[in-house]
Amino acid sequence: MKEKNCRVLEEAVGYDNSPTLCKSADKDPTLPREARLPINRCNLPAVILGGLSYQQHPVPLKLDGVEELHRDLFQRLEATAEEARRVEIFQDYVTVHFCLDHLEEAGLSEGHKQRAKANYIRMLRGWSFDSDSREGAVMKGWVESRFGLLPRYHGEPLRDQSGHGYMRYTEMRAQGLYGTNALEAQVDLVYAYCQYEFARQQPGVTHLTLYRGVNHLDDHERVANGLGDRPILLFNSLNSFTRSRDRAGEFGDYILTLQVPVHKVLFHCQLLPGILKGEDEFLVVGGVYGVEVTTF
Repeated sequence: MKEKNCRVLEEAVGYDNSPTLCKSADKDPTLPREARLPINRCNLPAVILGGLSYQQHPVPLKLDGVEELHRDLFQRLEATAEEARRVEIFQDYVTVHFCLDHLEEAGLSEGHKQRAKANYIRMLRGWSFDSDSREGAVMKGWVESRFGLLPRYHGEPLRDQSGHGYMRYTEMRAQGLYGTNALEAQVDLVYAYCQYEFARQQPGVTHLTLYRGVNHLDDHERVANGLGDRPILLFNSLNSFTRSRDRAGEFGDYILTLQVPVHKVLFHCQLLPGILKGEDEFLVVGGVYGVEVTTF
């Protein structure tokens, strides 16, 4: 069924598997081959979910097996009307399911306990502090594994998978995951919970207007030229945006305005209060986006 759906979607967007840039039937750019994996762990292939057509016409993204494995969690959430109580249910479930308060029950040895404390909360906070850190590598690696989008930047541009920069990224990712307690599976639940809350609180909403301040437009890969000040850019596998235009202006002379599909939001600061503070931050899965460029 998954392969059939993929074939239908590929025909709809005119996917041709060219070695550089794929084009849709109406010439919308999709995701370049060098920015994606041939397989992933969700219901759409990277070439589809990472393309411009997906930004314009999004559909829900489902990680393989997550809702089925954690059916009890989502049934309990569905039966709870109060948002604050749902937050408690989610956090309690993750703590118990992954034995975060009793690491020895997860079979972790004494020597691994320090790394096992690197749970989803520490990953999110580490990303917010420095997206090019070890925690940032883990988060970008999660996107690579689940959605098939390769990172394009981690401390330096990543264009050659045999180069020093990419090897450094993979080493940091491995160090971040080593000795942890199913860390990527914890992030799976964060994404699934985020999407559940969007669907429950904002039914029918498909896009969010988000902003990003930058000093150098050339730091972003331009895939094609749009109309006027609306270039089509290839973003990193995971990115931080804000809902506040004024806040974005504090980070650069140029402001990028995007219509981001809600299905590409991994996390935002109001989802689990107290984890991220101060910037109204949204963590957004990357790919090709049409953007509007303005000065503050």
